[in-house]
Amino acid sequence: MKKYLIKLFLLIIFFSCNSIAALGPEELVKKTAEDVIFAIKADQEIQKGNKEKIYKLAEEKILPNFDFEKVARLVLGRAWRSASDDQKKGFIIEFRTLLLKTYAVALSKYKDQKIEFKPTRMSDTDEIVIVKSEIIQSGAQPIRVNYALSKSTGKWLVFDIVIEGVSLVTNYRSQFSGVIKKNGMDTLIKRLAKKNKGKK
Repeated sequence: MKKYLIKLFLLIIFFSCNSIAALGPEELVKKTAEDVIFAIKADQEIQKGNKEKIYKLAEEKILPNFDFEKVARLVLGRAWRSASDDQKKGFIIEFRTLLLKTYAVALSKYKDQKIEFKPTRMSDTDEIVIVKSEIIQSGAQPIRVNYALSKSTGKWLVFDIVIEGVSLVTNYRSQFSGVIKKNGMDTLIKRLAKKNKGKK
């Protein structure tokens, strides 16, 4: 009986994981948004700005849906190809932490805004899809947020976010390229590490 229950439990996990992995791009973005908003509304500590819980929410619900290696390649451009394996790994770790903190700040400012999704156009053969949405806020213009997703890893993952026409990838590429050209990749990684630790 015990072995049967263990097998049943493993099957439940297997099918749950596969159902998440099988989500289409629009469904993935919608489900993530719904889960995050539900978690915020259900937890008063998060609403009060509890950093530990906000970081945990972003870590568990948002970051797993990013293809960080693809993001890193796009952000670094040519520098990615010339970087060592250790530099690539170090950059991904620090850049991931930077995005974690960025999302944590955004989550801490959530005040019952609504998210509306536009119909997503895609075919079965598409490898890249754009999911369009608007953040509706009282007394202000809607904010256009588009998510670019790729299936290069075998499942749909986000590799860029465009807010009011400004690409996350392009924005960080312009910030980092000058540092790399002037001081090199190691300096960029060290600066990101300092920033993530709250140091100037």
